[in-house]
Amino acid sequence: MSTALVARPSPGAQVTAGPAGVTPAPGRRGLLRRVGSLRHTSPGRLQLILGVLVTLGALTGLLAGITGAATSSGTSDLGDRAQPLLVEAETIYSALADADTTAAQAFLAGGLEPAALTQRYNDDLERATTAISAAARLTPDGSEGAASVRALSNGVARYSALVATARADNRQGLPVGSSYLSAASDLNRKTLLPQAQNLFRVAQQGVHDGYSNAASAVWATLLVLMLLGLTGALLLAQRYLSRTTHRTFNVPLVAATVLTAVLGLGTILVLAAQNTHLDRADSTGSTPVAQLAEARILALRERGDEALTLAAHGSGSQYATDFTDASAGLAGALRNEYFSDDLRGKHQAYLAAHDKVSTLDADGSYDDAVKLAIGSQTSQTFESVTAGIGSALDERKAAFTEQIHAAGRGLTLLAVLGPIAALAICMLAGMGIRARLQEYR
Repeated sequence: MSTALVARPSPGAQVTAGPAGVTPAPGRRGLLRRVGSLRHTSPGRLQLILGVLVTLGALTGLLAGITGAATSSGTSDLGDRAQPLLVEAETIYSALADADTTAAQAFLAGGLEPAALTQRYNDDLERATTAISAAARLTPDGSEGAASVRALSNGVARYSALVATARADNRQGLPVGSSYLSAASDLNRKTLLPQAQNLFRVAQQGVHDGYSNAASAVWATLLVLMLLGLTGALLLAQRYLSRTTHRTFNVPLVAATVLTAVLGLGTILVLAAQNTHLDRADSTGSTPVAQLAEARILALRERGDEALTLAAHGSGSQYATDFTDASAGLAGALRNEYFSDDLRGKHQAYLAAHDKVSTLDADGSYDDAVKLAIGSQTSQTFESVTAGIGSALDERKAAFTEQIHAAGRGLTLLAVLGPIAALAICMLAGMGIRARLQEYR
């Protein structure tokens, strides 16, 4: 009798499953083989279809939540931080420029300054400091904008001290007062106003970036593509079931397809409406606001140059040159569609008054030139120009706010209802496929 020798595996040897052997613990490759083997049986194919639909549905819900949150956050940031910072930067510039002009006009009056000019100067400084405080809350720590805000905050205190010294000396008839006024104006024009302009530039870039963040084009595109993929997968699944089960409709899958179509349509409408309102906010709001703000800045430069030219007593040629440059820039800016012919006419009237002031000063009639420059007629003509620009500016700010509020509508609902709808789609897909799987048990 022969004895069959059976080879026993050593304790550390790897067991390889034969045709009738025991399958080893599945690793990653084993899992992939098992998933791949599902396609060879009808129940397996149904399980694969269910897995695909649930995966696509879950990804759609995730993207809907992310897209809704990103677009809502970006739109809110644009309306609550980026655009307000632009407005505050313009306010800082215009307030400091007007303060410089008013201080020079009060100085020209000689002796005790007119109460109206003193009050206007104080109001300008208060507006500037209030706007600087607001801008500080809107700029991130360590940013370029925050550095400009710190420089402005420190510089305004030094500027007001120099003006106070100039006024005190002027009341006593001391010639040194004009030197202090000149130093204050140099500080304003060479340090404070450039810092305000830099903050304005940073704010403009922030608004530009804010539109991109609000649109969230990448997330929105991914969401739309995922919705299309989910819709296509649902339709293919129903086609497969119709051919294999000879049933025309699978009610849960039909419901899931309808719900996906509703979610897709709602998503497209919400995002399209948001982009439309963002475009309008840009074209009728932030872009005109920046243009109008620059126009008011140019107008204030004109008035300041006029006063400082007179205060310099013949040594202010640089101010006269800057007046010419500012006038040319403002004339071009006033061609903007948001300005009326009446406003352009008022600016021409102010330029005519300025020409008379320059002629009187050049002819040696300094006192008459000062009287005309700070007189009520010239002042009212100039203020009608700045008032017109300010009115147009307020209208564009209101238009921006209106469009931004409209752009934000529906985005929160997308962030909340999108994932809920996707969960419902997954549940309906599960119901539709499992009903067919039960037929194989």
